[in-house]
Amino acid sequence: MSDPLRPVASVEDLVAYFREAETPRAEWRVGTEHEKIGIYRATHERVPYEGARGIGALLERIAREDAWAPIAEGPNAIALHKDGASITLEPGGQIELSGAPLRFTRETCSEFTTHVDLVKRASADMGIDWLSLGADPIHGAAEIPRMPKARYQIMRDYLPTRGPLALEMMQGTATVQANFDYEDEPDMARKLRASMGVSPVLSAIFANSPLALGRESGFVSRRIEIWRHTDPDRCGLLPFVFEPDFGYRAYAEWALDVPMFFLVRDHHYLPARGMTFREFMAHGFAEQHATVADWDLHLTTVFPEVRLKRYIEMRGADAVPRDFICALPALWKGVLYDREACDAAWALVAEWSFEEREEALAEVARRGLAGRVAGASLLDLARALVSIAGEGLRRIAERGESPSDEGSFLDPLREQLERGKSPGEVLLERWRGDWDRSLERLIAYARY
Repeated sequence: MSDPLRPVASVEDLVAYFREAETPRAEWRVGTEHEKIGIYRATHERVPYEGARGIGALLERIAREDAWAPIAEGPNAIALHKDGASITLEPGGQIELSGAPLRFTRETCSEFTTHVDLVKRASADMGIDWLSLGADPIHGAAEIPRMPKARYQIMRDYLPTRGPLALEMMQGTATVQANFDYEDEPDMARKLRASMGVSPVLSAIFANSPLALGRESGFVSRRIEIWRHTDPDRCGLLPFVFEPDFGYRAYAEWALDVPMFFLVRDHHYLPARGMTFREFMAHGFAEQHATVADWDLHLTTVFPEVRLKRYIEMRGADAVPRDFICALPALWKGVLYDREACDAAWALVAEWSFEEREEALAEVARRGLAGRVAGASLLDLARALVSIAGEGLRRIAERGESPSDEGSFLDPLREQLERGKSPGEVLLERWRGDWDRSLERLIAYARY
């Protein structure tokens, strides 16, 4: 990022922020992020920050035993950094790996596997299990310990005024995401439009959070339903992305009018009290004036299904088991890093109205791959999307941009689609069948 303290005073300054991040095709990379929910094996309670078996102690142990550099807020370790990757702390104690930007899927898959093995090893004698589910299947937000990060307290105060499930989002959900570069403005617009268009289809493939409070929730992806009731100002699908003139300015104009959570000055968080970035840029706040760093921070606090920062972030998937996590960056890479595949993916959903796009998210939350949108089967669309991604990966290899065809990473998705069910639908079948609604059987199935 260019000088983070450089003032920003116009929309042109914000457009320049996106333009400065343009990346030549030869330098394109993929970054993968994944969250996991920890519970104590013996009691099924969520893990607090404090104590000898708490999240704080776990972060300190990982830093000490695997040479990660700790990042502290006051007396508390809240994150770790190493080799371009970071381990961060989510509001309810979920642990997230934000992986380094890597060129090949096998690298990001190896990174994830190494990370999960590290976390399991470091927490083994603490009696913690880490769950590959998109939402906590046992606890409501009020039962989940809160992590000592100042930004989260400000969010907890503000978000419940915007959506009834905002605290469930913060405390009880987990996702896997993938991040991608863009070459120029038309390339960004093409990728963002296609990915946001097919995001409900992707969400159906990965829908994996059907339980809540120890029983069926009525959803295949409760995580998606939670996000639909978090904050209409900053979440969901963005209608202007589907307009033919979409570009950097349109995204900047939207983000300018999303209320800010906070500013950071001298490592202290200042609540913004609902002020928009546009108001802050025009008038300042508490004798502070807008900078590139403020804009960068603000963009991390808007949560559309696909997010534009200095890269494009895919946010639609529930946390899932290991093989599926390796499949996610491969699928998006096949779609977004091959122009023909990107255009084919967009063609799957190009004729949907915006109302149909929003209904698609609601349908996926309720039914997963069993749903239908605009007269089409989500299962058929999912099979087409995975096929498009596979062809994209094949062409990427043929161009010499990968040492081999990475299509084999899609095999777990192909097998799942042969069964015709989302992971959450399969989980529900087991829950009603041979598990006999046993939480112990669920946890044994879902633990990493």
